[in-house]
Amino acid sequence: MAAAAPDSGDLILVEPAGPGSQVAVVTINRPDALNALTRSMMISLASAFRRLDADDGVAAVVLAGRGRAFCSGADLQAAEEIFKADVNDPAADTVKQMELCRKPIVGAIAGFAVTAGFEIALACDIIVAGRSAKFLDTHAKFGIFPSWGLSQKLSRLIGPNRAREVSLACMPITAELGEKWGLVNHIVDDSQVLTKAIEVAEAITKNNRNLVVLYKSVINDGLQLDMEHARVLEKERAVKYYNGMTKEQFANMQKFIRGRSSKAPSKL
Repeated sequence: MAAAAPDSGDLILVEPAGPGSQVAVVTINRPDALNALTRSMMISLASAFRRLDADDGVAAVVLAGRGRAFCSGADLQAAEEIFKADVNDPAADTVKQMELCRKPIVGAIAGFAVTAGFEIALACDIIVAGRSAKFLDTHAKFGIFPSWGLSQKLSRLIGPNRAREVSLACMPITAELGEKWGLVNHIVDDSQVLTKAIEVAEAITKNNRNLVVLYKSVINDGLQLDMEHARVLEKERAVKYYNGMTKEQFANMQKFIRGRSSKAPSKL
């Protein structure tokens, strides 16, 4: 994994999960402000995901926050600069760059994920939550219009009635409720959140790199379609995938499957 430069204040850190690991860990590192995002942090975070997407040494990404919160949202002391300048700026759109990242992203969520932090959590492909985790949408409370997808993603994930209450009444979703509603994959003690998230990401890296990328893409792209057209999409991409394989690749696939058949399945 190539080293990725953090921003000037080391507020966005990017480092490998361990020696030789294909998992990159991105950390929002502003704990004294509950990891509230400034404009420069948004740009750095978006840039980090662009770099990791292009890094052949990275197969999966873990996103975490340092301290008592995952991310408390945008720094409202710079609200006008953030929302007027960046609402339509792809370079500062962290969520857009996460969506464009072909590598699976595992969110390690401990403490609060508030508004923009909630939207960043929703941009993760898999969520590991600590028992203290709370997902909170305060757009309506502060008169902030959502622009990173929360108003559309949440209702599709947990259902429209639940999403309306969460967003219009600013009702927090606890880790337990998030798991019940399908938002959270795993709940662990706060001290184990990063460890578990890395474990999940490492399990992903043990699979076929190319197929993982294509599989994430077909799942996420299919979610934008109705079931009939999503099935057509899957079929079209399967045909393209198999038509592009050589006899040697098919032989290697069979050899790999035979070699794996005698091994115990990986455990999370």
